[in-house]
Amino acid sequence: MRDADPGLFGPDSVTWQMHGDPMMWIAGVRALYLQALHPRAVRGVFQNSDFRKDAWGRLLRTADFVGTITYGTTLEAERAAAKVRAIHRRLTTTDPGTGERFPVDAPELLLWVHCAEIDSYLDVGRRSGFPLTDAQADAYVGEQRIAARLMGLDPAGVPADTAELAAYFEKVRPELAATTEAFEVFAFLQAPPVPRAALPARATVWHGATALAYAALPPFAQELYGRPVPPAPTVTRRLRATGRGLRAVPAFLRWQLPPGHIVKAVGRLGPGTHPSAYRLRKQEKTWLARPY
Repeated sequence: MRDADPGLFGPDSVTWQMHGDPMMWIAGVRALYLQALHPRAVRGVFQNSDFRKDAWGRLLRTADFVGTITYGTTLEAERAAAKVRAIHRRLTTTDPGTGERFPVDAPELLLWVHCAEIDSYLDVGRRSGFPLTDAQADAYVGEQRIAARLMGLDPAGVPADTAELAAYFEKVRPELAATTEAFEVFAFLQAPPVPRAALPARATVWHGATALAYAALPPFAQELYGRPVPPAPTVTRRLRATGRGLRAVPAFLRWQLPPGHIVKAVGRLGPGTHPSAYRLRKQEKTWLARPY
């Protein structure tokens, strides 16, 4: 007998469709570049974990967490979030400039990490050709307040649409800086440690992906890092080409990759619940047909 629990988002949400897109991996790397520009947030990572030695594990755990809260049951999502919150509650960080100690789960830091991630998913997805209308983009930002709640934020204080998200970045920009820790994250993403046999793949596939993720950053972030990038239209064309290439890989093959959240969700909920941009197009037609 199937467990009919659709989880926190469900197959009719924008989140369900978009998080199944392969360009979310590029978006995730963009988010790391962006998140590292908040001095307190990045210091919290460096002072409480060995990022350089376990960076791959950290990346995979983050992907697993996003997959669990998107496609897992309600209980699985709540348990995964509770585990992360419990870890964060025990951690503090010291500001080297002032000596002030502060918790890593301070609301302003959680909000920065959340907004940088959501902005990255949305920007890379849309620029690479994932078919989101403006209304659906707003819906996605609103849906992600559920994820913010899981991390301990009050949803009422989290951006509810793209306009509020843009306003948040305008407000927080004076706090951002390219610190030593930010450049360490930058250096790691450019050339992460890999076995000797994987060096050719790092020099081609990984370097190309991280370069594209960096090029997709907002202009203010690129200015802080001080690394030149091609013009925005060129970056968008590259994002679209990469999106076409990755989406050409059959979905049923991509979904087999561990830990298989999408396969488990479809098995739980039944045929027709798999992520699909086509579902978004059908929903948009329904929205446009509604009387106002």
